[in-house]
Amino acid sequence: AGGVVLVVAAAVALAWANSRWSDSYEALWHSDVTLRLGVFRVEQDLRHFVNDALMTLFFFVVGLEIKREVVHGELAERRVAALPVFAALGGMVVPALLYAVVAGGGDAGRGWGIPMATDIAFAIGVLALLGPRVPTALKLFLLTLAIVDDVGAIIVIALGFTDTLDLLALAGAAAVLAVYAGLQRLRRMPGALTFVLGIVLWVLVHESGVHATVAGV
Repeated sequence: AGGVVLVVAAAVALAWANSRWSDSYEALWHSDVTLRLGVFRVEQDLRHFVNDALMTLFFFVVGLEIKREVVHGELAERRVAALPVFAALGGMVVPALLYAVVAGGGDAGRGWGIPMATDIAFAIGVLALLGPRVPTALKLFLLTLAIVDDVGAIIVIALGFTDTLDLLALAGAAAVLAVYAGLQRLRRMPGALTFVLGIVLWVLVHESGVHATVAGV
């Protein structure tokens, strides 16, 4: 069902954006969304809310799927896990090099980070549509490749294309992660506290200037 919804939504968006009602499509994405947490206030348009907030949850869930396979599943053996990881690294480096060769220097050359990412949402959507016809090993290979590729691209963009960096907010995010790790080791992590720490972590990463989806990763 998720794959069907994704494909239908993409088709509707393409038709809408290229129709005579395209102005209303753009207006929808520029609608204001405001999030408040105590003294923190984040105000963005809908497009950035999806990219910074909802995609954080997406990467978090997909990352959990991969972690489960690494710890207890098909990817627990290092040699098996290494293949999609190296494939993902190649899928990052080669497009970036090709872009640099074609674009050359100057302002256009600074866009080398854009073609590094795989569209993991559509990769998962296509796999969902094909269902049991896709072998489990192939699903794991593609999912691992896609998540490693996207995580790597996010980190490169966050570190290489961040205009301003708030070190205090970044230190706060690191402190939240340290508290979370400590409570996990003590086996004292109630669900409500996990949710609160996740929200605080997202706000701090967002305020630091690093792309907020790194919090989900």
